[in-house]
Amino acid sequence: MNLLSFNKLKFTAVLSGTMFFVFGGLWAQNVELVSTTATSRWETPKRFLKKHKGDVTPDITVYTESVLQKIDGIGGAFNELGWDALSALPKEASQQVFNDLFSEVGANFSMCRIPLGASDYALSYYSSNDVAKDFEMRDFNIDRDKYILIPYIKEALKVNPDLQIWASPWSPPAWMKVNEHYAMRSGNFENAIEGNKMSPGDQILNNATAFKMQEQYLEAYALYFSKFVQAYADAGVPLFAVMPQNEIAFQPNWPSCTWRSEDMAYFINDFLGPQFEADNLDTEIWLGTVNSGDPNYVKTILEAENSSKYIKGLGFQWGGAKAIPEVHKTFPNMKLMQTENKCGEHENDWTSVARSWKDLVHYFNNGSGSYMYWNMVLDQTGKSAWGWPQNSMVIIDKNTKKVTYTDEFYLFKHLSHFVQPGDHYLKSSSGDNHLAFKLKDGRVMVLVKNPEATAQTLNFKIETESFGVEVQPKSINTIVLKN
Repeated sequence: MNLLSFNKLKFTAVLSGTMFFVFGGLWAQNVELVSTTATSRWETPKRFLKKHKGDVTPDITVYTESVLQKIDGIGGAFNELGWDALSALPKEASQQVFNDLFSEVGANFSMCRIPLGASDYALSYYSSNDVAKDFEMRDFNIDRDKYILIPYIKEALKVNPDLQIWASPWSPPAWMKVNEHYAMRSGNFENAIEGNKMSPGDQILNNATAFKMQEQYLEAYALYFSKFVQAYADAGVPLFAVMPQNEIAFQPNWPSCTWRSEDMAYFINDFLGPQFEADNLDTEIWLGTVNSGDPNYVKTILEAENSSKYIKGLGFQWGGAKAIPEVHKTFPNMKLMQTENKCGEHENDWTSVARSWKDLVHYFNNGSGSYMYWNMVLDQTGKSAWGWPQNSMVIIDKNTKKVTYTDEFYLFKHLSHFVQPGDHYLKSSSGDNHLAFKLKDGRVMVLVKNPEATAQTLNFKIETESFGVEVQPKSINTIVLKN
């Protein structure tokens, strides 16, 4: 647009009634901007649209007709230590946290994961059946979860009844493992003396299958999963999916279990899948969570007989990021998920945003339709029961009752507040600092990071139209366009 065409300007009221210029042909849109920096969160600037004085080369082009993968959900993880922190708050303050995480005016989370038994953020080791050799699962129960995890989940479901929940174990019951211990390595975080009390002789320090592969154990474990799904449904928490093992290729000091790919395929295709089929369960089986960077790990399982019958999706985290591009290329129709955002070291600052942003871009650009943060809520220490202090979206000081929302909370709110199940990822121009989505109501949403220490004017091209937006230094920005 040139100055002689100024009469083509359309005035559009957005954000508290302030008037802004939108430029280009017959195009008139509402343009909404929400911005977050390390010092100012979730702000709606009064002026941000910039006038084009002639042809401008776009910084970001969004191809609205090139619709890519469907979005299945965005959220985080429920863990026992999160509920422990929330329980320290007065009821009204606790309810505000749930509203901020799950309501439409908050982060609007739509999908979350839970552990099947103890995770590293459980209060202690446990499973749903610790009676050795109970192959018939007569002593199976979720009694502990009924007092801790399920109340946590149900508070979220009160705010968002459509919240999707999936589960994965960190370890089978210890009696099903070859070392008969929940962990794979002795010690504690950073190998503290004594730690988890495991004898060094019981360590498994390679990726050999740590599960007892006799058929009676495999049958019992498949039944264990089925009973867990049914018990949770009876308790009012239906699960849309399970993944058989968290971090299949990792030997830490906390609950864990490694599986060779051939053994995992055997378990899913000959035991878990048929058990779910026999019990008429509609809960999906996904392969995950895969932390191996070798795409052949996934290929071996998906190419095994009957895998396509039972495996409905793939979940990746940590080192699995290296495998997902090749896996997506080889299996383009398979649903993909990022299952655990990198947890940090309790720094909870803007450096965490930079790390999480990099993974968001990588996973969405390689076909992921869902993305999970790790701990949504932790106390002021951030420590697991095994001593690793990690990040969270919400920090609760159990002594002072102060609630702090971290920078990563706002990063994910910038995404999930707007992007919901059924929306789609959009093709856009190359670059590491933006993501584009087409929402179900026809709006286009662009998530933009400005890593620079100065304000930037970013020029957008949407089909044949263009406009400029000024973004703050070192900021995360959501730009929403509506016809």
